[in-house]
Amino acid sequence: MQNLPIKLYRAAQVRELDRIAIQERGIPGFELMSRAGAEVFLLLKKQWPDARSVAVFCGSGNNAGDGYIIAKLALDAGLQVCVHAVSDPEKLQGDALTAYQKHNDAKGAVIPFQAGQLVNADVLVDALFGTGLDRLVTGLYAEAIQTINAHSAPVIAVDIPSGLHADTGNAMGCAVKAVCTVTFIGLKQGLFTGQAAEYCGEIGYAQLGVPDDVFAGIKAAATRVVKTPLPRRDRCAHKGSCGHVLIVGGDLGYSGAARMAGEAALRVGAGLVSIATRPEHSCLMNLGRPELMCHGVETVEQLSALLAKASIVVVGPGLGQSVWATALFNAAIASGKPMVIDADGLNLLANAPAAKSNWILTPHPGEAARLLNCATADIQQDRFAAASSIQAKYGGVAIVKGAGTVIASEQELAVSNTGNPGMASGGMGDVLAGVIAGLLAQGLPLQEAAQQGVYNHGLAADLAAAKDGERGLLASDLMPYLRQLVNV
Repeated sequence: MQNLPIKLYRAAQVRELDRIAIQERGIPGFELMSRAGAEVFLLLKKQWPDARSVAVFCGSGNNAGDGYIIAKLALDAGLQVCVHAVSDPEKLQGDALTAYQKHNDAKGAVIPFQAGQLVNADVLVDALFGTGLDRLVTGLYAEAIQTINAHSAPVIAVDIPSGLHADTGNAMGCAVKAVCTVTFIGLKQGLFTGQAAEYCGEIGYAQLGVPDDVFAGIKAAATRVVKTPLPRRDRCAHKGSCGHVLIVGGDLGYSGAARMAGEAALRVGAGLVSIATRPEHSCLMNLGRPELMCHGVETVEQLSALLAKASIVVVGPGLGQSVWATALFNAAIASGKPMVIDADGLNLLANAPAAKSNWILTPHPGEAARLLNCATADIQQDRFAAASSIQAKYGGVAIVKGAGTVIASEQELAVSNTGNPGMASGGMGDVLAGVIAGLLAQGLPLQEAAQQGVYNHGLAADLAAAKDGERGLLASDLMPYLRQLVNV
């Protein structure tokens, strides 16, 4: 649809931006509302040029005012328009009331919404709730959302899909499933994580003519990760100058995890990759990838020799939680080497919490819950807060994986939106750990390696899915695309 800004804001921050624009920059509120409605209608006409009828669902706040603006613009354009009002429009206030009155003066049709109401339209406009929703959707509003979602026509959401929490991206009981969402002034952070991917569709943005300096006084709550090209490799580079990654893992029956992490590190450019694993695996693990240096390790003393040679350590893929695993984990932590901790490494860390500034933690929501001693549902309730809490407790950089992966460092919160549902298969996290380690090995700082690792890992999955589909996507299918992405 368009290139989006990088900065993300919480709902309260966007309201403050709105206030500054109106009260301190002198832009009338109704003017902003009119611009918002015009942006949505412009996109509606662009996306569905053959549409002849529009149904607009309006609630009780300023989001409804946007809806009435859109309805009048559609009327003026000669479309058949019907507004389905869940709240009495005569009770609207301020600019929203003005918008309704202008629509009413144009002889626009308004029908009080009722459950089971028949809706005939080529396009539906969702203007029920704005960004202020902080409670479960019930009653007639829930019925309206169900009606919208059951309709066969495409839906365009105004500012945010109604029912979606603007800060967390979670559906508040139910939410509108839109084909596209046009959001205004500041990008809401909840549009990019949690359950948002199921509801927002394609996201468009309109600054509404608010001057850039309005944003200067409010620090963004988070940022979107965008691709940053890797530094040009020195023409005299050799394997020793591109880092040595050590993967510690692969307990009995779990050799594949360490194997995939190791190959991923190589595919993104690590100079050398060693794997410390069970002796039963060491002579077999590199049969299909002879570039991996695989070592059978039974004791901490044997691991110590490998740790001494490594520049970056990944601990956890297929590690398990046995006595053997715990001993190797403790030795790796004690080495002081920069590291990526994943999988059972995270579970072992949760059992004996520690904090370090030079590691990256990569939990999925279940592992994140163990790190914070809470329920998985608590993590998903606010993924931004969860990532920040893990980082504050354990130091370094914390990644909470999932749709809209959140990356928290001491400096900032970031979210990456690459990736797709095909990644819901075993081994994807092991590949990510290897990718991040390979970037660290080449000299990227922790925060950059974490952000770019997550972004490129998800984008590789998107490219693989675009070729053969999401269903049946394997973690190893990402390897050729990872190599492509680190060379552009």
